Amino acid sequence: MLIMSGYIDLDYISKIQPRLQQFKKKRDYLFNFRCPVCGDSKKSKTKARAYLYRVKTDMFFKCHNCGSGLNLANLIKLVDRPLYDQYILERYKGSKPNSENNLFDKFKNTTKEKLKYSPLQGLKAIVNLDDEHPAKKYLNKRKIPKQFFDKLYYSNKFQEYVNKIRPGTFTDINKVYEHPRLIIPFYDVDNEVFAIQGRAFGNEQPKYLTIKLKENKQKIYGLERVNLQNRLYIVEGPLDSLFVDNCLAAAGADLQLPVEKKDVVFVFDNEPRNKQIIDRMYKAIDDNYMIVVWPNNIKEKDINEMIITGKTKEQIQNIILENTYSGLTALTNLNNYKLC
Repeated sequence: MLIMSGYIDLDYISKIQPRLQQFKKKRDYLFNFRCPVCGDSKKSKTKARAYLYRVKTDMFFKCHNCGSGLNLANLIKLVDRPLYDQYILERYKGSKPNSENNLFDKFKNTTKEKLKYSPLQGLKAIVNLDDEHPAKKYLNKRKIPKQFFDKLYYSNKFQEYVNKIRPGTFTDINKVYEHPRLIIPFYDVDNEVFAIQGRAFGNEQPKYLTIKLKENKQKIYGLERVNLQNRLYIVEGPLDSLFVDNCLAAAGADLQLPVEKKDVVFVFDNEPRNKQIIDRMYKAIDDNYMIVVWPNNIKEKDINEMIITGKTKEQIQNIILENTYSGLTALTNLNNYKLC
C-alpha cells in the first residue's frame, strides 16, 4: 500500500492533469505532458517533452526542451496557486497510515497529544444561529438533517480561526482564506475532535480545507456514530454521510479499517466520466471491497444532490442496496457504467 505522501502526490497530480496539455501516464509514477513553462514546440502541438517522475518518495518535474526543473509542489504552484496551498497543508502536515492489521488504536485517543486550544471554542453551532443566518439557510437549502445542526459550526473568519487552533497553519499576509466557512469537526471514537474541515459557502477555492489537529489520525469523518460490527458504508464527503445509516466519509484518506472487507461498501460519487473516481472504484474491487455502481437513471452527482432533487433517505438507501456489487459482477457493471 502506498504511504500517505505517495497517495497525496498522485491525488494532486490527477487534480492538475486538466491544466497540463497532452497529459498521459507512461507507467506508474511516470507522466508525460507539454511543458507549462516554455509551452514545448511552437511548430508542433503534439510534442510533449515534460515529465513527472519519482525519486524515492518524492515527485519531480523536468522539461527536456527548456530544461526547467521543479518539485511537484512548485509545479502545482505554477499551474494552480490555490491548489498549491491545499497540497502543502496535506502533504507536509499529514501522517503515514498505520500498517497494522488491527487499527482500533488508530481511532482511539491513545496518545498524550493534547490540544492547546479547544478546537470549537468561540464558534457557534448551527443549531444556535438565527433561522435567517446565511449558514443555517445554506444547510436548510441543502436539506441537511437538523439532528446534526449541533455538530456543525460556523466561522466568520476561517484563516484567523485555524491559526488560533493550529498556530502557523496560514502565513499568507493577504489573508486569502479569511472568509466565512462551515466548520465540520471530525470526532474519534472517544468523541474528541482530531480534525476540522472548512467548507466554502460560495465559489472560494479550494471548496474544502481539512486541518488535522492530531497527526496520528486518519482523516475519517463519522467515527463517533458508526458501529464497526455492522456493514459499513464509505462515501466521499462528510455531508453525504449524514444521509446513509452507519456511514463514514473518507475525506481524501487512504482508508485502513479494522473490519472485514466483505462488510465494507464504497459509495463513490456518480461521475462516470471522472477518471480519478473510476480508478478508485477499480482499486476498491481489486482490494476485495464491495462498491455501488449507480444505475443509468440516476443523474445526480452525489447523495446530497439526490436529496435536494427530491429523493428520500429511504429511497437512496434502497438504490444503494440494490446496486451493491463485488468481484466479477462489480467489474462487469463498472465497465458498463464508465461508458455512460
